[in-house]
Amino acid sequence: MARAKIAITLDQKALSEIDRLVKRRIYPNRSRAIEAAIEERIARHDRSRLAEECAKLNESEEQSLADEGYAGETQWPEY
Repeated sequence: MARAKIAITLDQKALSEIDRLVKRRIYPNRSRAIEAAIEERIARHDRSRLAEECAKLNESEEQSLADEGYAGETQWPEY
């Protein structure tokens, strides 16, 4: 995947924590530590979006749609 160089501003406490992780060799460098944090946050955001969308579903309506699909099915063929 292509990478782009950007500039960011962090407070000193966050930067110190990143440096601590790099020093402990959890991440090879600051860039990788920040990239991992951003990837994790995006994944968490995507999961919460899925949960929000699922919460919008009407359980009884979804069940009736599922039951409707089962009603038209025939038996599975033997293999």
